[in-house]
Amino acid sequence: MILKIKRLSPAATLPEYSFPGDAGLDISSADTVEIAPSEVRLVPTGIAIELPVGTEAQIRPRSGLALKHGITVLNTPGTIDQGYRGELGVILINHGKLPYQVEVGMRIAQLVIKPVLTVEVEEVEDLSDSERGAGGFGSTGTKHHE
Repeated sequence: MILKIKRLSPAATLPEYSFPGDAGLDISSADTVEIAPSEVRLVPTGIAIELPVGTEAQIRPRSGLALKHGITVLNTPGTIDQGYRGELGVILINHGKLPYQVEVGMRIAQLVIKPVLTVEVEEVEDLSDSERGAGGFGSTGTKHHE
């Protein structure tokens, strides 16, 4: 499968897998951006993509940035639809106590390509029963019962 990438900025770094078998391609910043504690910033990547038919891209956090600095993707996973051709931007938030400096070329997130299922919407009067039923938030408790 081919992911077509257009470089929009000379500072852009093409996404790449760090290791064979990795699920996510590392994506990098194309700009220097400081993120103050509790601040949200849109970080440009300097690239646009053309996804293969029947796929979407998800922007996900990098675990090292989250653990070491409290930097994460705010709308995780960010969804990029197949037809989008604009610049990829990553919405980062600083949950840390110190300002964080994003540098040009720094790996800031992961790009995961996933298949998309398309459904037909059908309005019905009733839904089938299930073991869970309408049980929602907290309905299973926090301890495992045997």
